[in-house]
Amino acid sequence: MTEDNYSLTTEFILTGFMDHPDLKTLLFVVFFTIYLITMVGNLGLVALIFMERRLHTPMYIFLGNLALMDSCCSCAITPKMLENFFSEFRMISLHECMAQFYFLCLAETTDCFLLAAMAYDRYVAICSPLQYHTMMSKQLCVQMIIGAYIAGSIHPTIHVVLLLRLTFCGSHQINHFFCDVLPLYRLSCVDPYINELMLFTFAGSIQVFTIAIVLISYVCILFTIFKMKSKEGRGKALSTCASHFLSISIFYGSLLFMYIQPHSDQEGDKDVIVAICYTLVIPLLNPFIYTLRNKEVINVMKRVMNRKPHNILKQISSPMTN
Repeated sequence: MTEDNYSLTTEFILTGFMDHPDLKTLLFVVFFTIYLITMVGNLGLVALIFMERRLHTPMYIFLGNLALMDSCCSCAITPKMLENFFSEFRMISLHECMAQFYFLCLAETTDCFLLAAMAYDRYVAICSPLQYHTMMSKQLCVQMIIGAYIAGSIHPTIHVVLLLRLTFCGSHQINHFFCDVLPLYRLSCVDPYINELMLFTFAGSIQVFTIAIVLISYVCILFTIFKMKSKEGRGKALSTCASHFLSISIFYGSLLFMYIQPHSDQEGDKDVIVAICYTLVIPLLNPFIYTLRNKEVINVMKRVMNRKPHNILKQISSPMTN
């Protein structure tokens, strides 16, 4: 194919939700509400963990970083989607496309490693409680978080660099509400086999590795719980793990369905539905999943809400000065 036979595409049209123009106002209100609740819930949880010394433990530090990445995920996707509801052209440049995918992949990859670290933390807390402070030291906690961010940064960089080898021609419509690599592969006039192979290899390896840590941790946790003689102890242990396991199940289930299964050119609608789950619904639910079932966090929230505003500002500034 010569250059005369096609024009290279440097801008794309996001066609997600265009099939329902009569519902655009309702959809805008729904997704704008989800965005506000997501940002307030996640950033509020980050602030709460940051300013409350009682929550400066590995479990809550991991949770705070998870909430931060959920905020990043929502910020990468939702503003452009909301703009497109009332935009005439719904255009997004190739560079904006890559930036949107980069920050989404950064958040999702970091989440995978943070969830695995949280599973290991629960394993140590329940299976080796007397050795918890030795096995889950602050130094190890910081190393795990730094490792999660490094992996989260490297993974999308690989795919963005590989995207630069592709050229896009013909149709410039993406049947999605954000720029993801799978719709871009379908628009490529260069065979994206290498890109798809690298996506399958790296995304699959990350998910298999982190899921293995989660499963091994929870198998050990369940064996320990079943050995407990106290019903109260069993209930407390199960309650501690239930929120985390629920969040993991939804998150990994949607990611596995999206990126690991074989894809065809006709899967756009299915991609949109699954993507809504892991880009919008999970970041919305996580703060509530982890806080509503956690008495310690609820008690801290009540105590913070009962403080006077100047005491709250003093509490926020004190960790910065220490």
